[in-house]
Amino acid sequence: MLMKKYLTSILSLTIASAAFSQTMTSNIPYLEDGHERHVLDVYQPEKASDKLLPVVFWIHGGGWTQGDKSDVELKPKVLIERGYVFVSTNYRLLPDVDMDNLIADVAAAMGWVHKNIREHGGDPHQIIVGGHSAGAQLAALLCIDKRYLAKHDVSLSDLKGCIPVDGDTYDLPKIIATAEFRAQLYGRPLPSFGHRQKFGNDPKKHVDFSAVTHVAEGKDIPPFLILYFPGNPATRAQAGALTNALKKSNIPVTMYGKSDSNHVRLNDDLGKPDDPATEKLWEFLDSLDGE
Repeated sequence: MLMKKYLTSILSLTIASAAFSQTMTSNIPYLEDGHERHVLDVYQPEKASDKLLPVVFWIHGGGWTQGDKSDVELKPKVLIERGYVFVSTNYRLLPDVDMDNLIADVAAAMGWVHKNIREHGGDPHQIIVGGHSAGAQLAALLCIDKRYLAKHDVSLSDLKGCIPVDGDTYDLPKIIATAEFRAQLYGRPLPSFGHRQKFGNDPKKHVDFSAVTHVAEGKDIPPFLILYFPGNPATRAQAGALTNALKKSNIPVTMYGKSDSNHVRLNDDLGKPDDPATEKLWEFLDSLDGE
């Protein structure tokens, strides 16, 4: 069924826009006989390049319970204009699967990209991983904890950079303790499906699912651009925690907070002219090109 859907996508959903010379192939299955959410979209320049292009692999947000690969706003357009291939993936969601399987889905999508992206003009050894909110946690974890990608023969050395946007779960024990203490302090009930429940009730799992746990020098962890909204104390503190962990291990990292924004707009505005977070994004990508 998925293969039939893929063929239909190629024949009828591959589109070209003359405005920015983009071709999009939709609903490509990244697992054989997989779930309906085991699909991704590939955006590429309409005109083939003489060389393989770097790839931006994007992971949508939605609290691990909702969201879709189509939630990309301007990113494919502006990145293709700057010479990238753009991939956006779906993955199964909570509570239909647990967090182990959810992360495994995203790793499998990355495995498909590494194996097949040449056919779409992309370089499998120049992949930049990004994501917003829940996708930021997933992006950071995949770029730091090599176990997930290793199952698909992808090395951290194949990753050129990481761009997590306004995540609040790079250090799960701290965000769980903070949220629960605040609820108790103000006499509010504890969340019935908060971070503790989403990531499993085992405290060891909370540590293991935290990107900061696995940061270490000499692991081929790529450079990071961490974007966040400073008006949210949780995302501000979590951005700082991940930045500090990376700096201590001598991994290049830039942390930037955009004040005149919010959690959603910070992500949606990426690619707009005169957007300061976008300017930081271009600076980061240009620095990777110079490596």
